[in-house]
Amino acid sequence: MKVIIKGFVIVVSFFATWLLLSQLDLVNFFGVKSIKSNTENTVGELLWQEIEESEKIIYDEIIVQKLDSLLLPLCKKNNIVRDSLKVHLIHKDEVNAFAMPDNHLVVYSGLILDCKNEEALLGVLGHEIAHLQENHVMKKLSKEIGFSVLLSMTGANSQTIKKVIHTLSSSAYDRNLEREADLQSVKYMTKAEIDPRPFADFMYQMALDNEIHKYTYWISTHPESEDRAKYILNSLKGKKIKSKKIISINQWNEFKQLINDYK
Repeated sequence: MKVIIKGFVIVVSFFATWLLLSQLDLVNFFGVKSIKSNTENTVGELLWQEIEESEKIIYDEIIVQKLDSLLLPLCKKNNIVRDSLKVHLIHKDEVNAFAMPDNHLVVYSGLILDCKNEEALLGVLGHEIAHLQENHVMKKLSKEIGFSVLLSMTGANSQTIKKVIHTLSSSAYDRNLEREADLQSVKYMTKAEIDPRPFADFMYQMALDNEIHKYTYWISTHPESEDRAKYILNSLKGKKIKSKKIISINQWNEFKQLINDYK
C-alpha cells in the first residue's frame, strides 16, 4: 500500500510541476529573449561592418530612393515598419539578395538588372523579408554555425565573420523554411496588390539559365526552383489577383539604367 501511495505522490508531483512550468514564460523568465536579441544585434552589426569594408556600396540618393519606393507599398500593406529594415544595395554582378541578423537586407545590383519587372524583384525581396520576420536567419545560424559561436562573435576574427556571411549569402535554408518564405512573400504581394506570378516566372527562368549563368547565386543557393515556382502558382489557383504597377515600365527601365551606369 505504501508503494502505491508513494507512486501516486510522485505522479501527482510530476504533473503539478509540469503544469506550473507550462504557465511560466521561461524565455523571459531566464532572460533568453534578451540574450538572443543582444546577440542578433551584435552579429548583424559585425557582419555589416565586414561587408561595408569589403564591398562597393551604392549610396546614390536617386537609386536608393527608387528602391525604397518599390519596397514601401509592400511593407505598408503588410504592417511591416519600413524603417525597421536596414536595406543595403551592393554594386555587384551576382544575382543575389540575402537577409542577415538584426533586419539587415543585402541586395546586389545584379539581381535588379536581371529582373524583367518590379514584381520579380519584389517577390525575391519579399522572400528575404519573410526570413527576417519569421526569425529564420537566427535559426539557420544557430543550426549551422552554433549558438555558442554566435554568442562569442564580439571577439571573433575576420575569418569567422566571413564564414557567417558566406553561410547566409551562398547556402539555402532548409526546405520547410524556404517554402514558408516563398508563400509568405506571395501573401505580402497579394495583400499589396502586386502580381506574384512574375516571381514564379523569375524562379523558373533563372533555374533554366543557371547552368550557363555563373553569377546566378540566388537560384543556385535555393534548390528545386522549378518545383517552387509550381507550388507558388498552385497557391494562386482560384484566387482573383488584383495588381497594379508601383512605378511605370519606363520608370522601371530608367531605374535599371541608373544601376547599369553606376560607377
